[in-house]
Amino acid sequence: MAARRRSARTGATALALAAAGLIAASCLHALLAPAAFAAPSAATAGGRQLLRGTSIGAAGLAAPASLGSAGVPLTGLGSGAALAGAGQRSSAEAGDDARATDSVSLTLAAAGMAAAMQAAVTARRASAAAVEDTTEEEESTFEKFKVPIYIALWYAFNIGYNIYNKKSLIAYPYPWACALWQMAFGWLIFVPLWLLKIRKTPKLTVKEAVTLSPSAFGHLATHVGAVVAFFAGAVSFGHIVKASEPVVSSLLNFVFMGEVLKIPVYLSLLPIIGGVGLASASEMSFNWLCFGAAMGSNLGSAARAVYSKKVMSGGNIGQNMDSANVYAVLTIMATAMLIPVSFAIEGPSAMLKGFNAAYAAGGTKFLMEMVYSGFFYYMYNEVAFLALGKLDPVSHAVSNTMKRVVIIITSVFVFKTAVTPLGMLGSSIAIFGTLLYSLAKNKFK
Repeated sequence: MAARRRSARTGATALALAAAGLIAASCLHALLAPAAFAAPSAATAGGRQLLRGTSIGAAGLAAPASLGSAGVPLTGLGSGAALAGAGQRSSAEAGDDARATDSVSLTLAAAGMAAAMQAAVTARRASAAAVEDTTEEEESTFEKFKVPIYIALWYAFNIGYNIYNKKSLIAYPYPWACALWQMAFGWLIFVPLWLLKIRKTPKLTVKEAVTLSPSAFGHLATHVGAVVAFFAGAVSFGHIVKASEPVVSSLLNFVFMGEVLKIPVYLSLLPIIGGVGLASASEMSFNWLCFGAAMGSNLGSAARAVYSKKVMSGGNIGQNMDSANVYAVLTIMATAMLIPVSFAIEGPSAMLKGFNAAYAAGGTKFLMEMVYSGFFYYMYNEVAFLALGKLDPVSHAVSNTMKRVVIIITSVFVFKTAVTPLGMLGSSIAIFGTLLYSLAKNKFK
């Protein structure tokens, strides 16, 4: 009976998440139809024209003054960043953007529909189990189809996040404010699930919360570093740099855990280092802020993993702390940490002024891009926990590698990022090295 109750709860949760994904994807397809992509006749912010296909520096836009106080000029948005022009774009260009976005929205809609159908089947089986026994064969059949659905949603939500995160940053060039918004958006998802008792509410003591706080800080650094990187440079280049996370992880594991890997594992790091170096040298939109922020994201992610292995591996923390609730608790704690930091760096008044200017230029289209960026960010992380928890190490490595490939290709297509042959070669080498490292580490562990 306990297994049946867990199955019922899982089916209800999956149905809620899948339905939310389907609704958002359908809204995306409806709201961002070709007509919605017509550029405003006069899209100006503060009297300064936003030129499509140029960087901030090329367009003559000054970075926010509050960011300048950090001593780092925010000069570029990457060669492929498409900014709204002061005049109307040609119908062919608008059609291209519409088709690109329609492709993404249709992908998300299809994935959401498949997940909703599968969740409905799961819920029906869970209900039937209350009356009659569910056979082991039926459960194994569900497990077989659940993993591909989770992976498909993981990819789809991740693609959606990367596209709408970049669009939001183009319209609203305040990366710390965007990171705060995306982090806080998760509250709108998991809090209703707790209130409606679809998901059990986690329970933590103060001591357990303090123990978990370094992981929350690592989660914060991972997210903010990625947002700043994608603000400063092309999405594709940011993901190439983020592919070097195994190098950072190996170093931290050696320093703090004393972990020494086998020689073949260390040798597999060489293609990652060489590929990232080659891609960086040939990247047309390269800038140090993008590179440094992406490496900071790698550092936060690796530090979070090392801390979890060193401190939190002794046992479960709190009650009802399954993978989804662990991520929700980390989100709550990271949001609380990010509020004062983001206000100190960019300032509430500057954030609000920039938001008003972005809304005046983009209207509802801008608002929906912000909503999508927050929704997709939380959902791809939530589904990732569900997907990766069901995969063996090799499948995990292959799925994670292919996800990065899909995101890079999609971002190059959507934002029309110029990629040199050497850049393509470097990207391929780095991503292949990441896969090789994961396989080697699993074999020689």
